[in-house]
Amino acid sequence: MTVYADLLRYRELFANLFRRDFQAKYRGSVLGILWSLVNPLALMGVYLVVFGLLWKGNTIPHYTLYLLAGLTCWLFFATSVQVASRSLLDSAELIRKVRFPRQLVPFSVVATQLVTFTLMLVILIALSLAFIPAAHSTVWLSIPLAVLFVGLVAGVSLLVACANVLFRDVEHILTAALLPWFFLTPILWRFADLPNGVHGHHKLLELLRWGNIVAPPISAVRDALWLGHAPRPADVIYLAVAAVVSLALGAFVFSRVDDRIAVEL
Repeated sequence: MTVYADLLRYRELFANLFRRDFQAKYRGSVLGILWSLVNPLALMGVYLVVFGLLWKGNTIPHYTLYLLAGLTCWLFFATSVQVASRSLLDSAELIRKVRFPRQLVPFSVVATQLVTFTLMLVILIALSLAFIPAAHSTVWLSIPLAVLFVGLVAGVSLLVACANVLFRDVEHILTAALLPWFFLTPILWRFADLPNGVHGHHKLLELLRWGNIVAPPISAVRDALWLGHAPRPADVIYLAVAAVVSLALGAFVFSRVDDRIAVEL
């Protein structure tokens, strides 16, 4: 718990690190934070044209909201983890000079990406309330589910940041894995619409559904916004357990390598 309690004890330092990352991300741009909305909206437009208009096999209702909710969660996860993997290396000069809670560095990266995630979640809630009347009673469930998802992302980000200090191949493996990982995650598609021949491969489907650590969390958050009734209990339980496990595993690994980080850098 000390690893995460330092976020409160050193909140001023964490705020400075967050401010540094946030300002560096948008320095010199005219639109500033509005650029954070361009990527998910542009991707949504492209995928909507391809899978919503050109590909006639799509039968998902309110596909725009379905797609945007999935992309919002995925981009927050993928961008946070990828940038966090290099965060300790990019702050090597500071880490070598000053002794401070080093876990604040990857956490500040997650906090920077959290700004975009929060803005997109607000937009999604507004769209859900406007276009899906059946979701009015469940849309607010997306907020606590999103908080659990942030915990999952924070734990994974801390884990890969520490691993990349010891093994520099981690960031390259992660970069190569994220693209196929995206297409294997039910963001553009859903399990119910898979061809009949695929449903015979039960082990493969179970692996895609439960072996992918972001698939059930994304489904839980998205279903609260899009489906019109509460997410499946299995997805919610999976998300809660995954968040706790990732935070615990990230803290455990960090406590093991904390003394080696400055030496390795």
